[in-house]
Amino acid sequence: MSLNTATSPYLRAHKDSPVQWRSWGPEALAEAKKADKPILLSMGYAGCHWCHVLSRESFSNPEIAAQINDNFIPILADREERPDLDMLYQGAAGIMQHPGGWPLNIFLTPDGAPWWVTGYQPAQDQPDNPSFGSVVRNCVELWKNDRPRADDTAVKVREAVETLYNRDMGTAQESMNLDLTALRIAQRYDIFFGGMLGPTKFLNPLLIEVMWRAFLPTGTPQFSQIIFTSLDGILFGGAYDHIGGGFFRHSLDERWMEPAFEKMLYDQAQMIDLCDSVWQFNRNELCRQRVTETVGFLLREMRNGDVFAASISSGSHADDAKYYTWSEAEIDAALVGTFSARFKQVYGITRDGNIGGRNLPRRLGNPAPANEADEVLLAKQRDMLLAIRAKRTAPTRDDRVLADWNGLAIAAIARAGAVFDKPEWIAAATKAFDGVVQLLGEGERLSHTQGSPGIADDYADMARAALQLWEVTGDARFIAQARAWTKVLDEHFWNKEIGGYCFYADDAEQLFVRPRMLFDNPAPSVNGTMLIVLTRLALLTAETDYMGRASSLASTFGNEANRMIQGSGGYFVGFEYLINSLMIVVIGHKGNSRTQDLIRAYWSKPMPNGMVIQIEPGEPLPAQHPAHGRGMEGGQPTAYICQAGSCSTGFTSAAALADALTLPPQMRGQQQQVRA
Repeated sequence: MSLNTATSPYLRAHKDSPVQWRSWGPEALAEAKKADKPILLSMGYAGCHWCHVLSRESFSNPEIAAQINDNFIPILADREERPDLDMLYQGAAGIMQHPGGWPLNIFLTPDGAPWWVTGYQPAQDQPDNPSFGSVVRNCVELWKNDRPRADDTAVKVREAVETLYNRDMGTAQESMNLDLTALRIAQRYDIFFGGMLGPTKFLNPLLIEVMWRAFLPTGTPQFSQIIFTSLDGILFGGAYDHIGGGFFRHSLDERWMEPAFEKMLYDQAQMIDLCDSVWQFNRNELCRQRVTETVGFLLREMRNGDVFAASISSGSHADDAKYYTWSEAEIDAALVGTFSARFKQVYGITRDGNIGGRNLPRRLGNPAPANEADEVLLAKQRDMLLAIRAKRTAPTRDDRVLADWNGLAIAAIARAGAVFDKPEWIAAATKAFDGVVQLLGEGERLSHTQGSPGIADDYADMARAALQLWEVTGDARFIAQARAWTKVLDEHFWNKEIGGYCFYADDAEQLFVRPRMLFDNPAPSVNGTMLIVLTRLALLTAETDYMGRASSLASTFGNEANRMIQGSGGYFVGFEYLINSLMIVVIGHKGNSRTQDLIRAYWSKPMPNGMVIQIEPGEPLPAQHPAHGRGMEGGQPTAYICQAGSCSTGFTSAAALADALTLPPQMRGQQQQVRA
C-alpha cells in the first residue's frame, strides 16, 4: 500500500522519504521472501519526538536511504494502528537486551523473525554510540558475510519470544497477596516528589490505583503519603495543563516541572477515574476541579464527531513549548485589569521564565489561593488565557479513532457523570459509545481503528465501557453488547490450551508468535480488564460460566504478575475487583426521589469494587442471584449490599447506606446476614 493513501498520519509523514517504505502486509512480506532479502521494520507513531528526529537525520540522508533500499525491504509501521506488531517486536527487543520504546528499528529475516534491534541512533558516530548509518552498514555486512549467525539468532529469538508470552505463568489465587504487592510498588516510589523513582516520571495511574485499593480498607498512612505526594506533583505541577486542562504524558524531570508536551487519550481516562475516587473519599476540591477541567478538555479539543481522537501529538519540543508557555509580558497584557500579579504569584510566572525563557503555568511550590474568591478570579483568568492560546498554531492532533482508548474514555466520563451528577457527561459518553460502534463495529466484531482488525483490548475496554454505561443509565442494550463482545473474546482470543486472552484473534493475520499479554502498555491489558468485565457479568447475570472464566483467568498469570509487579497494575486491579467485588441492589421506582437518594449514596463513596443496580419493584432477578426474592421494606425504596454470595439487611435510609459503605469490606462482611 502506498504511504500516500495510508490512514496513519505517521506513515503519511514519510511519503516523500528517500527510503522506499512499504506498509506491513502480505505484499511486502511476499516481496521479502521472493527476493530473499532481510526486512528493516521501523515502528513509531505520530507523537513520537525521536521518531521524527531519526527520520530527519537518517532516513532523509540519501546515502543511508540507498543502503536501506538496496539491501532491505523497508517496512514502516504505526504502533497505534498495529499494536499487535508493536507488542510482538517490543517483546523481542527486550529479549535482545534492548530497552524498547520508539522508534523501534528491528532487522528481520524474510519470514519476519528478528535478528538485530536498535532504536534512535544519532546522525554521527559518538564514543560507544554508533550512528544509525553505521548500524545499517554493520547489519548489511552481517547478513551478507555471516548470514548463518543472523539466522541462528532469529531462531533463538523466536523460541524465546514464544516462551516469554506462552509459558506457564500461573499460580494459585491464594499466592496473590495484594497488600504485599502494594508495598512493593510503594518501595519504588519517590517519597519526596512522588511518582516512580527515576530522572523522568510517567503518571502511572494504575500503580497508584493498586496502592489506593490497599489504602482504602486499611487506612495505612504510608500508602496515603505516597499517593497524595504523587497526586500533588501531578495535579499541581507541569504534567498538568493548567490553562486548557488535560494531562501530559510524562515529566522530563523528577520534580514534575517540565513535561513532554504530548496528551494521550488513555492518560486522560485513567486520571479521571483516579481523581473521581479520591474526591469520593475526602471531597478533595483539587480532584473535582481536575476532573471537570479534563472532561472539558476532552469534549472541547479531543472530539472527532461524537468519538474521541487518539492524541495531541508532540512535535518539536521547542515549538510545542511556544504553544503552551508564556512570557511575563504576554501574561500581563492578556490579564490587564484582572489583578495579574495574583495569577503570576500562584502560577510561578517570572520575567526569566521556567522553560526556555518562557513560563509554563504551574502551581507546584507556589502560594495557594487564600480563599474561594481567589479561585473564582483564577478560573476567569485561565479562561482568558485559553481564549488567547486558541489563536496560536496548535500541536497536531492525531484524529484516528482507536476502539480501546475510546472505551477507556467512555467509561471514565460516564462514571464521572454519575459521581458528580453531570447528566450531560453521561450523554456525551453514550454518544461516543454509539459512534465507536457505528464507525468500527461490524456485527459483533470490532476494528481497532479504521482498516485495522480489532485486538483483544478493543473488545475488553469497550465491554467495560458498555457495563459502565449500563450502570449509570440502566439501559439493557449495554449489557447485551458487553455479553456479545465477551463472547467474541472467548471464541476467538482465548488460548484453549493454556488459558488467557491472546493479543490478536485466531482468524487474524498470524505473526511468528501469538502473544498473550499481561503487561499494561500503558493502558490496562486485556487480561486485567477482563477480570473486571467477567466479574461484573457474573454478578449481573448469576451465570456461573462468567465467574468460572474469571477464576481461571486470575490463576493463569498470577506468577508472572508477582514477578513483574511494575508492569502488571491493571492485572492486580482486576484481581482485587474479582475477590472483593460487591453489588448494591436498589429496589424502587426509578422516578422516586428516595430511590435516587439511595443511588446517590452509593456514588458518594469510593467503591472501586462496587456496582449499583436499580430494580423496579416486582422485577425479577435470576434465581441464583443473592438478592433474588428481596423487595421493598415498608413500601419504601430499599437497598441491599451483596457480597460473597450473601446480602445485608435492607437500607431505606440513604444516610444509613452511606454510613455502611464507609466501612472497610471486612467490617461490612460482619454486618451481612447470610440468607437461608
